[in-house]
Amino acid sequence: MNTFKTFSMCLALVVVVACKESTDDKKILEETQTGNTVENTKNNFTTYCNPIDIDYSYMSHYRAKNNVSYRSGADPAVVNFKGRFYMFVTRSHGYWTSDDMSNWTFIKPQSWYFNGSNAPAAAVKDGKIIVLGDPSGRGAVIETDNPELGDWKTNYAVINMPHGTQDPDLFVDDDGKVYLYEESSNKWPIRGIELDPENYYIPLGEQVDLFNLNPEKHGWERFGQDHRSDLKPFIEGPWMVKHNGTYYLEYGAPGTQWNVYADGVYTSKNPLGPFEYAPYNPISYKPGGFLKGSGHGSTVKDNNGNYWHYSTMAISVNFKFERRLGMYPAGFEENGQMYVNTAYGDYPHYLPDAKVENHKERFTGWMLLSYKKPVKTNSPLVEKEINVVDESEGGYMQEQIKDFNINRINDEEIRSYWVSESNNDSIYIEMDLLKPMEVNALQINFQDFNSVIFGRPDDIKQQFVIESSLDGKNWEVVVDYSKNTRDIPHAYIELKNSVEARYIRYNHVFCTNKYLAISELRIFGKGKEAKPQTPSNFKVARQKDRRNANLSWDAVKDATGYVIYWGIEKDKLNLSAMMYDHPDYELRALTTDQSYYLQVEAFNENGISERSDLVFIE
Repeated sequence: MNTFKTFSMCLALVVVVACKESTDDKKILEETQTGNTVENTKNNFTTYCNPIDIDYSYMSHYRAKNNVSYRSGADPAVVNFKGRFYMFVTRSHGYWTSDDMSNWTFIKPQSWYFNGSNAPAAAVKDGKIIVLGDPSGRGAVIETDNPELGDWKTNYAVINMPHGTQDPDLFVDDDGKVYLYEESSNKWPIRGIELDPENYYIPLGEQVDLFNLNPEKHGWERFGQDHRSDLKPFIEGPWMVKHNGTYYLEYGAPGTQWNVYADGVYTSKNPLGPFEYAPYNPISYKPGGFLKGSGHGSTVKDNNGNYWHYSTMAISVNFKFERRLGMYPAGFEENGQMYVNTAYGDYPHYLPDAKVENHKERFTGWMLLSYKKPVKTNSPLVEKEINVVDESEGGYMQEQIKDFNINRINDEEIRSYWVSESNNDSIYIEMDLLKPMEVNALQINFQDFNSVIFGRPDDIKQQFVIESSLDGKNWEVVVDYSKNTRDIPHAYIELKNSVEARYIRYNHVFCTNKYLAISELRIFGKGKEAKPQTPSNFKVARQKDRRNANLSWDAVKDATGYVIYWGIEKDKLNLSAMMYDHPDYELRALTTDQSYYLQVEAFNENGISERSDLVFIE
């Protein structure tokens, strides 16, 4: 982070969201028509879908200045402590824990930072979790052996770096030595220093300057949407991973509010360097799709020995630092190349405990069925001005999307959203998928339009009922969340039994915000027709500015969109970008002195095509 670490003619979907009080937060909700069962406190899914659906905190530390309410989750530091996962997130007034990376429970610790931690560091050392994340940038390492209780202790020994400690990372090496890496700046480099665990974690020696951005050579390090700004980019969010004797120091760039927010990596044989830029950079990059960006993250090993990368994704509507969290399968190739697979990264993927042939390929194959399908509602459109912090004129945000019509609910853009003038239990939304299809899952992404919520109230909830139909007349309940008491802002629901449907209806029971606003109603599953053909005539032309390349191919009939892949070895095309509708792309994330291999594939509701022939560019 920068600056303040900080889903007959028919499948229709109707989501009913009504306003009711729920008294038993442990009651099991039954979907009698389909046999699907939803527990109110824990799901039993085998899949997940980004963004991670947790009860994100509402930011309150800027309330006095502008009174704009927004949720955010950013800069995740995830550690595996005794087989459980703990996720520390900027300014959240606590942290989350999970044993399956699916069900995350918020812990309000017994003792914690009064103003919330800022881009916190976390590591495991000698049977304890150690954390560094004082918002002032000048604080002590705190620790606990009981993170479920959260009785964090401080030793009062302030780690007082010359420029403060911004976006820290704590790394415990195999030999027990502890290192601190830090920085969030468009001027200063990532720095490192050894700490003394036997003496209150105070610094040993002097800080070492490790590396800085080089946007003139590394195209992905340029600032702005699609790397098109001349403003200086930010380097931030270091995170160290050691694998087979090599130190992989991850870092975020170029700015948290942009679609191109990514993580890169430098490698070394020594924890304090010298470090070498990895030629396959960036490692975590997601510039297209519904929710974009994958920077300032952490990489953690699950209980099956596989790696996962958690990262920051951008909304940036209510404020430039309005963000969410994503998780992606990660790991290392046999030659040591690090990878994070973000392809179809906001479609359903299999969770860590689901057995797959290849950890790197966890995409379920459930395609998006809802994109730009006919949709209607009985609710009038809101006629209110937005209350946001808009920094678009200064070049630090995209312009606001002020069209709140119902067609915004399935345009695959999280920054656009539908807003209802009313908020009651008579509201419905109905979507026609045009043909009968198999529905496996859905995701409802609620948005905070003119919210007045701050902090972490304990009564936030979203309640709704989802029905399906083949003819638009006879309806069956698919999911009943009418008595839900959890806060599920990005409600992802995997159906225990898939349903065949053309129409689905969403009927509104309750949401805590004054306005019912939904950025996207997404339906996943499979159509019953042919997959698209492989794109033909794939061409790549590197520009005079070698950081950029023009990609083009012939449009594929019935394709919803395309995914391009690239990498420095023909069998390791680990980077990808998704685009809807358009058969072309300007890739602006290349390194000037590096050659690349590229491919493209098409996708639609029925599946994914074979990839095109490889193209090599010097």
